[in-house]
Amino acid sequence: MNFLDIKTDFAFKKVFGSEGSQDILLSFLNSVLDFNGRLITDLIFVDPYNIPMLKGMKDTYVDVKAKLDDGSQVIVEMQVLHHEGFEKRILYNAAKNYSAQLSKGEDYGLLNPVIGLTLTDFILFPDQPLINGFKLLEKERFIEYNDDIELVFIELPKFTKTEAELLTIQDKWLYFIKNAGKLDAVPKNLAREQEKAFAIANEANLSAEELDLQHRKRDWIMIQKGAYSLALKQGLEQGMELGIEKGMELGIEKGIEQGIEKGMELGIEKGVGQGIEQNRRLIIANADKAGMGVDAIAAIVQLDAAEVAVILASCADKAQ
Repeated sequence: MNFLDIKTDFAFKKVFGSEGSQDILLSFLNSVLDFNGRLITDLIFVDPYNIPMLKGMKDTYVDVKAKLDDGSQVIVEMQVLHHEGFEKRILYNAAKNYSAQLSKGEDYGLLNPVIGLTLTDFILFPDQPLINGFKLLEKERFIEYNDDIELVFIELPKFTKTEAELLTIQDKWLYFIKNAGKLDAVPKNLAREQEKAFAIANEANLSAEELDLQHRKRDWIMIQKGAYSLALKQGLEQGMELGIEKGMELGIEKGIEQGIEKGMELGIEKGVGQGIEQNRRLIIANADKAGMGVDAIAAIVQLDAAEVAVILASCADKAQ
């Protein structure tokens, strides 16, 4: 038994966004979103559509959108690849759906909340929990300004539970979305809606055209991921090469700089030492001329008598 990879847009929309999937989407939304302690009991799909038969590898973007029984709208998106501007697009999409509720001249009080629910197959917020929700808040005291636009993100790589560890409805839905494409049997102890989702995702129930589309979409995603990984690898390698080259340049430069400093230190030290030695020889010579004995001179310059004798002999040789 083979199942669709739910992380592809085709499979995700077929399971959660097809006519007849209202109960599946309701079960999923109630398991992952906080509706202030109550359960949403009904929804209608906004702008119903047929699953598009995409030509080529162009990734046509379509939301799963639903209106809940309290008037709120939920936009559900499965995002496999991270791209530049992704976060801004999510915010723009939610704001656009919020403002599109009113026609010109209509009262703002008619606006209903919009929830943007995004599932990602990549890490978006490192060191944060599996599910993160964002609203408009005062930035210092976190006072809620308005909850009409809410963004919720679920990062699938952070969900690591095995089938044996699935306890809640939320666990089972996230396990289904993340792992269905790798399973060969339906997990046990599922709710009716989840069993129905597996039935829709069963490749045996798809037409040849749908299977071809699914496989092409999955291959396209793998190619994009491979291209991203290769670019990242090449970027790291190039960065390391440039880093090593720059490090060597800086090391040589630093070495020369330190060498000059060390040379100056040694020169000063050598010069001071030579000056002291020359001064000591002058004192010894003058004391000898004054008729002082070797022992007395040795006491003055703090040298052994034998060392003083050697210096005196050297002075006598130079004088000749």
